Amino acid sequence: MIHFECDYTEGACPEIIARLTETNMLQTAGYGEDEFCASAADKIRRLCQSPDAAVHFLVGGTQTNATVISAALRPHQGPLCAVTGHINAHETGAVEATGHKVLPLPSTDGKIRAAQIAEYVEAHMHDSAFEHMVRPGMVYISHPTENGTIYSRAELEEIASTCRRYGLYLFVDGARLGYGLAAEGADLTLPDLARLTDVFYIGGTKVGALFGEAVVITNFALKQDFRYLIKRHGGMLAKGRLLGLQFDTLMTNGLYERISGHAIRLAMKLRAGIKEAGFPFAFESPTNQQFPVLPDALLERLSKKYSYSVWGKPDAEHTTVRFCTSWATREENVDALIADLKA
Repeated sequence: MIHFECDYTEGACPEIIARLTETNMLQTAGYGEDEFCASAADKIRRLCQSPDAAVHFLVGGTQTNATVISAALRPHQGPLCAVTGHINAHETGAVEATGHKVLPLPSTDGKIRAAQIAEYVEAHMHDSAFEHMVRPGMVYISHPTENGTIYSRAELEEIASTCRRYGLYLFVDGARLGYGLAAEGADLTLPDLARLTDVFYIGGTKVGALFGEAVVITNFALKQDFRYLIKRHGGMLAKGRLLGLQFDTLMTNGLYERISGHAIRLAMKLRAGIKEAGFPFAFESPTNQQFPVLPDALLERLSKKYSYSVWGKPDAEHTTVRFCTSWATREENVDALIADLKA
């Protein structure tokens, strides 16, 4: 079976495995207080051009989202997000379990716009019963989104300006951030994210690491006591050096950018092959996630050789599926899938 279902089925890139092996018997301070975490944090601050940013390493995306959101919001507040947003659709109510209701906004492509945010907040402010409803306190977006789309710098600047106008925190989920930064036509950079957001994270689990996410906090108000909250939400690893070492490796000599670029190159090759085979797409994604609409009869044959995610049913005879490439995808597997689609 050739797996195109998700972008984290493999272990870790060889450079990380090598360093984990080399340092296996080292004894260091625990809970992220080691030299590897310190080195990785320094590299991330330099790449973000944000010397005062706080950098923390958590074990996974769900723990990261729940920890950041609960740290930022008061009990009566909730985060605005796209209806397809990960915190609304794929985290089993983790954010709600912290006491904060997720406030979804309609979206056809996975993105939300500044105008939607302003409209929601204005409606809340001018509702005579506003104190009886959850107050929006944060905007949560994913880059790339769950549908593979990306935000432009201009779009993020407009959202950031709207958040500042209404006193909302801006939080960017970067679980697949490497693939968003490397995508065709992308103009957002790490310094842009550090400049425009209050907090974002650089995903490792889906971009070359065994596990782990690096949270970058630029808003001073969110830095205080954040380690307490990491521990409280189960995101703190006792053997913290395993996280620091992985990000120290990813952020050295452009490795993160190179492995992300590999996934994008193969995704664009797959996209071109699917188009040549005559199949449409549900979303125009420039990232490692591709969403073709395929006949069910064809999928029945493909399922014997390939794994994929089902994304929707546009009609009774077709299904939207997701194929993912990653840092570990082999070109020959992409070629095989293209050949089978054309056949």
